[in-house]
Amino acid sequence: MLSSQASASIEVDTVPNGPKSQSGSWPEKPKFEPLKAHEMSDGRVQFRKVSVPSHRYSPLKKAWMEIYTPIYEQMKVDIRMNLKARKVELKTRADTPDVSNLQKCADFVHAFMLGFDVIDAIALLRLDELYVESFEIKDVKTLRGEHLSRAIGRLSGKGGKTKFAIENATKTRIVIADTKIHILGSFQNIKVARDSLCSLILGSPAGKVYSKLRQVTARLAERF
Repeated sequence: MLSSQASASIEVDTVPNGPKSQSGSWPEKPKFEPLKAHEMSDGRVQFRKVSVPSHRYSPLKKAWMEIYTPIYEQMKVDIRMNLKARKVELKTRADTPDVSNLQKCADFVHAFMLGFDVIDAIALLRLDELYVESFEIKDVKTLRGEHLSRAIGRLSGKGGKTKFAIENATKTRIVIADTKIHILGSFQNIKVARDSLCSLILGSPAGKVYSKLRQVTARLAERF
């Protein structure tokens, strides 16, 4: 009985959530300008460093302006070569439009260091869904001596024919650097190219890999 009386005596007042204007409508939402890259990081300058292997030092000197121009002028990121440390250093500027530009530029320079051409690697700056995947022949199968040499030969083919066929079929770019293999492309295309390369490492003849590649690329073409 007491509880019913207590519940009957409770009064609830509704309070408006915010102030209304005299006309009765809610005030307009504030409009804020998008934050710039240096404002997102509280004004701190962000850095990336990419090591330069000894065998890529001369190609870097020759292609420096082709690398420097898109990074500095289009991506608005500062770049310099530290000769003492042998590293390419990148840093954001006050006018860098997007904080992700720094990582894109670092990926672009890293792809060049792995052996990709500037024309191919520059796609990393233009497109978001491109990646570089690396693996070694020993990750697939442990080979030594002549067996390893023959496996590398199967991967490239006569005059690089097999490598070019896989690249054109899967819309990827492949670098075979001794026992290391680097693939540049979209996630799905990298998977198809990697499966073909693994089949060749395991000993499949090129003709069998080509026919399987044709089936997979036809399926991919139907999907899109």
